[in-house]
Amino acid sequence: MFGSLPREHAGIRISGMEALRHFLRADGSIGLIAAGVLGSASRPVRAILFDKTAETNWSLAWHQDRTICVQKKVDVHGFGPWTMKAGMQHVAPPFHLLTRMVTLRVHLDDVPATNAPLLIAPGSHTCGRIPVDKIEEVVKRCGTEVCIAEAGDVWLYATPILHASEAAEAPTHRRVLQLDFAAEDLPNGLEWLGV
Repeated sequence: MFGSLPREHAGIRISGMEALRHFLRADGSIGLIAAGVLGSASRPVRAILFDKTAETNWSLAWHQDRTICVQKKVDVHGFGPWTMKAGMQHVAPPFHLLTRMVTLRVHLDDVPATNAPLLIAPGSHTCGRIPVDKIEEVVKRCGTEVCIAEAGDVWLYATPILHASEAAEAPTHRRVLQLDFAAEDLPNGLEWLGV
């Protein structure tokens, strides 16, 4: 399914991939997990395929995901700044919108402790928008959970949770399909790009 995507990039933003739709709808094998939290109106609104290998073995500092992907730029109060990522329009929404979303990570490969598992700070999603200079303090207070996984496992977390990833100690493929889900429409003409 992902064979035609470029391999030289660590993260590839995906939109318009018909083969995924069956799995991601609210009654699909993956979408059903998000619908269990968000309800039957849940739908995928953004997808990124990560493939960490020996050639693309990066680390990612602690951060919150703060943008959403939309069809086009529409000036709406509270939404901004705007950015283009891989030709797709992104915007930072009001933070309360992110708190009503969930993120799923579908593991296509085993992710033991040596293959750069996701790190999360449990409970940090309840701290609101965390200023960059306070992130270390919040991580220390919340602690760190290591999200190891086997191929086929799915992790679900609150979209604004603080998370990070170290470089792999013994890098092999670490393919993860990361999906953001929401169950509400955007205001004033803004529309989710979707998957």
